[in-house]
Amino acid sequence: MSVQITHGKLKWFTNMVKRLSISRSGKRIILGITGASGAIFAERFMKECPGAFYVIPTIIGKKVFESEIGKPIESVFSNAKKIFDPDDFFVPFASGSVEFEALVILPCSASTMAKIANGIADNVLTRVAQVALKERRKLIIGLREAPLSTIALRNATVLSEAGAIIFPLCPGFYFKPRTVEDLVDTVVQRICSLIGAQRGRGFLSEEIE
Repeated sequence: MSVQITHGKLKWFTNMVKRLSISRSGKRIILGITGASGAIFAERFMKECPGAFYVIPTIIGKKVFESEIGKPIESVFSNAKKIFDPDDFFVPFASGSVEFEALVILPCSASTMAKIANGIADNVLTRVAQVALKERRKLIIGLREAPLSTIALRNATVLSEAGAIIFPLCPGFYFKPRTVEDLVDTVVQRICSLIGAQRGRGFLSEEIE
C-alpha cells in the first residue's frame, strides 16, 4: 500500500519536529530587566528556573543591575543563550513569527509597565512585550513599585485584561526564610511555576504528595 505525502502533511510534520526539538532543549524564556531596583530577583530567577534563557535589559536596567549585583551583566548571565542590545530591533523575538514560551520582566518598573499597557515599543524589551500580548504568549510583569498610583493601577488593569500576569514582588514567609536569597526564591519559584518551567514549593504542599 502506497502512502501519499501532501505538501500540507509535510509542512505539518516539519513544524512538529521543530516543536519537539525546542521542547527537548528546554523552554524558550526571555528575561527582561528594567531600571527598577531588585536585580537579585533576575539573578536568582536565572539560577533557579530551568530553560533556554535569552536576556533583554533596558539601558538603565543594565546599569542598575550592575550597580546592585556588583558584576557585569554578561558575567552573571554567562549561561544565557544570548544577551540582546536594548536598542537593536533586529532581534528574532521582535517578530511574532519566532516562538517563545514566556517573557518575564523581572524586575519591572512602573514606567515600563505603562509603556507596554499603552502600546509603546520604544526599545527591544517593550517591543517583545507587545509581541507577547498580540501572539497570546505568557507575559509576567514582576512589578517592583510601591505604593502604586492610580495611573499605575489602571495600567496594571489594562495589561491584566490583555492577558498579562501582574506579579508584585512580594515574598512569602511560610517556609521561615533565613536569608535574603530565601525570601527572593519564594517569589522566583512562584514565577517558575506560572510559566510551567517547574512546580514551585507551595504552602503545605507536602501534605498532598
